[in-house]
Amino acid sequence: MWEFEHNAKTHGYKIVAGVDEAGRGPLAGPVVSAAVILPQNFECVGINDSKKLSEKQRNYFFTIIRKQAIAVSTGIASHDEIDQINILQASLLSMKRAVENLSNPPDFIAPDFLLIDGKFTINMDITQTALIKGDSRSISIAAASIIAKVTRDAIMADLHKKYPHYNFIRHKGYPTRAHKKAIVKYGPCPVHRMTFKGVKEVINAG
Repeated sequence: MWEFEHNAKTHGYKIVAGVDEAGRGPLAGPVVSAAVILPQNFECVGINDSKKLSEKQRNYFFTIIRKQAIAVSTGIASHDEIDQINILQASLLSMKRAVENLSNPPDFIAPDFLLIDGKFTINMDITQTALIKGDSRSISIAAASIIAKVTRDAIMADLHKKYPHYNFIRHKGYPTRAHKKAIVKYGPCPVHRMTFKGVKEVINAG
């Protein structure tokens, strides 16, 4: 899990950040990205792709990463931005914002190398490598995936309080059968992604 971080260091890069997103597939809510810079002595057995961990495990690792990381930041692209520029571009935008936020207080740390989950790099003047399934191959990306997922789940839990009919607390906005039935019954709410299949059909039918 340290191969790509060590390889960057051997090529002269000093500050390596892992970057990942959560929330590309849901029908509602934002897409959230995280950027994480880990110390070389970071050890935490069991950290992996957030999708392979239970909620309890993610919350446990979230606390450890926040305590031990050199720097952690998040970036968000809203449901409106997703509808305006599409989910891929919104995901890349949220990643860019996460990296930019590393340079904000309290950390003020600018990475010189990025490890990005997926097959696309982001529009920044920083050397970077895109890794398909990077959250299972890089410790920094895996840590970022956990931060992004837990942060987004917390956002959806707050949205559940505002829009309880859709039960966001349970499915986090993903297109479950119950969620799609709720959209048909109540119509989309203000945080639904109006351009997504499963939402736009209801709008058009109405």
